[in-house]
Amino acid sequence: MRGRTAIVTGAGRGLGRAEALELARLGAHVVVNDYGQPGADGSGEASAAPAEAVAAEIRAAGGLATAHVGDVADFETARDLVRLAVAAGGGSLDVLVNNAGILRDRMVFSMAEDEWDAVIRVHLKGHFNTVRFASAHWRERAKASGRPVYGRIVNTSSEAFLIGSPGQPNYAAAKGGIVGLTTSTAEALRKYGVTVNAICPRARTRMTERIFAGVGTPADGGTDPLAPGHVAPLVGYLAAPAAAGVTGQVLLVHGGMVAVMERPKVAARFDTAKDVFTVEELDGLLTPHFAGRPPGETFAAPEVWQLGPG
Repeated sequence: MRGRTAIVTGAGRGLGRAEALELARLGAHVVVNDYGQPGADGSGEASAAPAEAVAAEIRAAGGLATAHVGDVADFETARDLVRLAVAAGGGSLDVLVNNAGILRDRMVFSMAEDEWDAVIRVHLKGHFNTVRFASAHWRERAKASGRPVYGRIVNTSSEAFLIGSPGQPNYAAAKGGIVGLTTSTAEALRKYGVTVNAICPRARTRMTERIFAGVGTPADGGTDPLAPGHVAPLVGYLAAPAAAGVTGQVLLVHGGMVAVMERPKVAARFDTAKDVFTVEELDGLLTPHFAGRPPGETFAAPEVWQLGPG
């Protein structure tokens, strides 16, 4: 990755920080984005913004990093972020890792409008905004040169959309939308040489500390299977030249395990014996079909949650 420039959003802490450090370790100049503002570090002294702290950590280890403080769910802020990365890269951006996110968990019948809007805005709109400007940059470069360019997008989805997480309707909807954005963008950018993939990470971060409290914590002080460090190498791989043939994919990752998800398949097809279906005809076809399936089986795949390290 030496000579490449990469953006990582939400990189001030947790998964984003681990991903930024890994890309820097691989030689990339990392533009570290985070919305977090400067605050107190616990000593009573003012501390740097999380983005600047991670950028400084990268530079202290001998790497290249530029900090960017801003909300990628804001359209113009995302434009400025991509412009900054292009400038930092001497005229080119090579990798975009979308990680920024928040949680506002609540059952659907209790959820407030602002809890829905905030999660959709940060996750789904935030992903769209950066993809919008990065993809335009790569398209312009490809058209100017007359040949494919180097471009990698790694989006962050979640198992929540696969398993039908009941207390996260906003989050599950946003993460399902990110998969749709990923597959659509992968097809749109294929001819320009750009790959676009989504990961579904499971990791213990500040955002998920309540969800994973007491889950998977090693009793002997060994490696935490939910450590963000398990996720970062997959991001590094998808950003690297070796993954040129991987696009439009959804991959689960945690605790030393990577699972490649299969695309949906047609389970059954029914055709009308007439010109147009009637409710009665559909009753005669669909009711027996669903009656013959296991109770509780839906389009959701709760067994995904049972995946663990081999």
